[in-house]
Amino acid sequence: MSVTLVISVIAGYFLLLILIARLTSKGADSTTFFTANRQSPWYLVAFGMIGASLSGVTFISVPGEVGNSFFGYFQVVLGYLLGYLVIATVLLPLYYKLQLVSIYGYLEKRFGFVSYKTGAFYFLLSRTVQASFRLFLVAGVLQIFLFDRLGIPFWVSVLVTITLIWVYTFKGGIKTIVWTDTLQTFFMLTAAIVTLIMIMQAFDIGIKETYDSIRLNRVSQIFFWEWDSPNNFFKQFFSGAFIAIVMTGLDQDMMQKNLTCRSLKDSQKNVFWFSISLIFANILFLVLGIMLYFYAGRIGLTIPEKTDMLYPIIARDNLGVMGGVVFLLGIIAAAYSSADSALTALTTSFCVDFLGFEKRKESEKKPLRIRVHIAFSLLLFLIILIFNVINDDSVINSIFRAAGYTYGPLLGLFAFGMLTKLKVKDKYVLWVCLAAPIVAFIIDSNSAQWFNGFKFGFSILIFNGLLTFLGLLLISSRSLGLFDQKTLEPTIDSEE
Repeated sequence: MSVTLVISVIAGYFLLLILIARLTSKGADSTTFFTANRQSPWYLVAFGMIGASLSGVTFISVPGEVGNSFFGYFQVVLGYLLGYLVIATVLLPLYYKLQLVSIYGYLEKRFGFVSYKTGAFYFLLSRTVQASFRLFLVAGVLQIFLFDRLGIPFWVSVLVTITLIWVYTFKGGIKTIVWTDTLQTFFMLTAAIVTLIMIMQAFDIGIKETYDSIRLNRVSQIFFWEWDSPNNFFKQFFSGAFIAIVMTGLDQDMMQKNLTCRSLKDSQKNVFWFSISLIFANILFLVLGIMLYFYAGRIGLTIPEKTDMLYPIIARDNLGVMGGVVFLLGIIAAAYSSADSALTALTTSFCVDFLGFEKRKESEKKPLRIRVHIAFSLLLFLIILIFNVINDDSVINSIFRAAGYTYGPLLGLFAFGMLTKLKVKDKYVLWVCLAAPIVAFIIDSNSAQWFNGFKFGFSILIFNGLLTFLGLLLISSRSLGLFDQKTLEPTIDSEE
């Protein structure tokens, strides 16, 4: 692909996003930015959330990871179904009942001020890390396709990437993102399908032959039963369920989109249809992954040390102009579909949870929101540059490993609040939520030695949440029935 063509594709894509942003942000105010006035069609949200959930991580890392863990990742995907069932039937009714803008407002009603701020802090930390990982991917691809050939350093490609996101989200916020995510999901799935068809044509085989080739290859193994394996089915399945709960149900970014639906019923339909669609989308990327490895073997391509780069290299060097263009559109769409909403959610959480945005005068809101939006853009920029220096692993593993430590306290807080009627000593909650990930990390680092070869893998999230739950139990009141779960009000007075 020529430099001119790459620039033209990128420019055309973002002109389209900016056009959508202009159309959706007419008459937008702060309420529109945060909640889209709760008027989003559920089917639009459901389709757009596929891209936001998959992101550039799935687009690049899942196909690349097939060579390391085969189809074992699908065990995690199956667990997602259980997690989304919990979200639709337990969490969404709670959020709609309380009419929350920030879902962490629940923690204040249930436990108190410190718990609320602790939950919001862990979301900011978790989503900032995730968004940085994901933007790192697309910046790296733009570096390969464009900036290296122009002699422009990596930090410039990162700056361009984040600036473009800011341009089309700063006004319309979540209302714009609901629509742009739909477009980006379409481009992402189309790119994967077109690439798969091109590889099949290169092998001169049809769908049946492709299926037989995959089925007979050891890489297509899905289920792993060895207890000491990080890919053990039970660890992967239940990790997938809890990953879905925390990275969607307890995540302001993903829930902010669900809460833009007109009603609880619409939001639940969105989650059910989205979860089913996500299964097929992940199958598509796993199949694409194994076909990329087959193709690399056929043309004698050495598998790159960082398997995340396998798809970009083949698309750039071996699939012609068409293959390069569809890949470029797909990876940009995949990365931006999650990163743009992350930036908006980070802005929302900080404004609402830490700056008391809803209590401020209307004249103060817009300039303050824009400053926070810019500040988080700069923060992502700095973290991506740091990650570029220290990254030495597949990005999908890095994200889930980080999620296990940063989302664990959120899992523990919400689980304790919804499964018990105990009132905690709010001033000690932060210390519990700081201690749990540290203890989890120490145990995880030594688990193979201490527990006869056992490795937590993605299940460290569950263990971390359990430690948080037990810590909250230690600082809770001994008396039961102190909270009415329906009203979230104390039933009797108690001294901490």
